[in-house]
Amino acid sequence: MVPSISGWWGVVLDRSRKLLRDRERSIATGDQRLKDFLSAIQASPNGVLMLDANAQIEWCNQTAATHLGIHPERDVMQRVGNLLRDPAFTAYMTVENPVDPVVIPGHRHRLERPVRISVQRHRYGEGKQLLLTRDVTMLEQAEAMRRDFVANVSHEIRTPLTVMSGFVETLLTLQLTGEEQHRYLGLMSIQAARMQGLVEDLLTLSRLEGSPVPSFLNALPLKRLMETCELEARGLSDTLLQGAAPQIILFESNPALDDAVLMGEARELQSALSNLVSNAVRYTPAGGQIHVSIDHGIDGSLLMMVRDTGVGIAAEHLPRLTERFYRVDRSRSRESGGTGLGLAIVKHVMQRHGGSLSITSDVGHGSCFKLIFPANRWRFHP
Repeated sequence: MVPSISGWWGVVLDRSRKLLRDRERSIATGDQRLKDFLSAIQASPNGVLMLDANAQIEWCNQTAATHLGIHPERDVMQRVGNLLRDPAFTAYMTVENPVDPVVIPGHRHRLERPVRISVQRHRYGEGKQLLLTRDVTMLEQAEAMRRDFVANVSHEIRTPLTVMSGFVETLLTLQLTGEEQHRYLGLMSIQAARMQGLVEDLLTLSRLEGSPVPSFLNALPLKRLMETCELEARGLSDTLLQGAAPQIILFESNPALDDAVLMGEARELQSALSNLVSNAVRYTPAGGQIHVSIDHGIDGSLLMMVRDTGVGIAAEHLPRLTERFYRVDRSRSRESGGTGLGLAIVKHVMQRHGGSLSITSDVGHGSCFKLIFPANRWRFHP
């Protein structure tokens, strides 16, 4: 117990005690605010790295440690240049007042799985520096995809436009017979149809990406789906082969599924199977076989398979087949009339309906494309 002192000294002592208590509370409040501030920085999705005047690490949050591959405790007071030896980062640290950030490979960067980290440097205090890090891998990939997409679309449209322009110039400048005019106009019609198909596929992809998930209220009978695709397949086969040995096209389904229906967007579901069948017809030579079947899996899923005896696809191409405009053989794709967007459309349709696309192939022996719908996406019609 603190003894009581009366008089003037007692007043001084009481005031001193009060000031001490206020100071302790202020320090406690300041400590708590510092802890809250550091906790907030620690929870930030961006990395924060604090350097002293000698570019030594004073503190960093876990995000920065993950981005740059440093240890938040063990590497304290280590020079950051000794830990990060990327040439671009080294050069960046020599710039007096950098305006733009530098992008360097992240800690877990691999050629097959790139990781790209943006580092922005700011000066503060007495010669101290603050490094802010951000994972820009997805942004760079999206930008690369955008550039590739624009370049591919421009290239795909430029080719038929160039051909059509040449035909138009010929028709305008040369005296042609009626037969020659008819032939040129027919070739122009083919190129126009090619551009129209490309635009329609682009619009389809845009619609798929911007639309809500299909409901379970609409139903597409499997029997009608198969009949429509078979009619399209035989018509396309006759058009492409033009008198060559006919392809053997077989459509069959499990009899138990005669009254089954798929729940979802009918136009999308029709497009998914039609694209696979169309590809099979285009890439299967004269006299080859195309087999389309529908069955149910033991887990209740619905399986649609399109098999062909075409040229097949090498294993290294399989993971990229659903990328927009990705082609195994560009010259062959253009000869067959493909836009390079069909499998991208199929992938999006399946994702929107909760299903998946499986692809297997053997060069020289054909390919198998399988659409797998979950059990809740089909039922028997009452």
